[in-house]
Amino acid sequence: MEKMFPEALIGKMRKDPILAVLVVDEAEDAIPLARALLKGGVSAMELTFRTPAALEALHRILAELPEMLAGVGTVLNTEQVREAKEKGAAFGVSPGLNSAVVNAAKERGLPFAPGVMTPSEIESAYALGCTVMKLYPAELAGGLNYLNNISAPYAHLGIKYIPLGGLTLDNLKSYLESPLVLAVGGSWIATRKLIQEKAWGEISRNAEKATEVVIKTRGSIA
Repeated sequence: MEKMFPEALIGKMRKDPILAVLVVDEAEDAIPLARALLKGGVSAMELTFRTPAALEALHRILAELPEMLAGVGTVLNTEQVREAKEKGAAFGVSPGLNSAVVNAAKERGLPFAPGVMTPSEIESAYALGCTVMKLYPAELAGGLNYLNNISAPYAHLGIKYIPLGGLTLDNLKSYLESPLVLAVGGSWIATRKLIQEKAWGEISRNAEKATEVVIKTRGSIA
């Protein structure tokens, strides 16, 4: 079965497992935002398709800061898959499982992690070629205990998860310790409000705190 996520990308996320989930309203904020994250040690981001500025922000970051692993999130239709691939997104993520979106990503060669929360969704996503999935909303669903239980019947398949939704600095460590977890996502590092306020220093400090947890838990960060 052809996998949606190449091994090189999986390796990168395993080394840099903090995925900053971002809502960017102004494209000119993209570069200082990315620099703030990089300064704090976070080198992976998910630019959500929730504002018209997302694609331009992606373009600017990829052009100026190639060391940032920049993907897109809230991918809800096949047109967004096309746009993401054409702009050079490293990966795509969605809150739910839409077979048309997954198939479009597969056809265009865009690594993709659909959102799952039930056994049926895990099975459907796997049948579509997905071995990396987003558990969303992670904390509301039951957190790490829920992930341990829901993933048990599929452990032999090698599926890895990216939990998002309700993750904070306080519960980050427990997720990173799990062998099921490839990476973790969160908006708390750079909230929409912090970005709008251009609070780059605070964003860097939040990124540093998350990076410290990674180092203590997984030993290193690339």
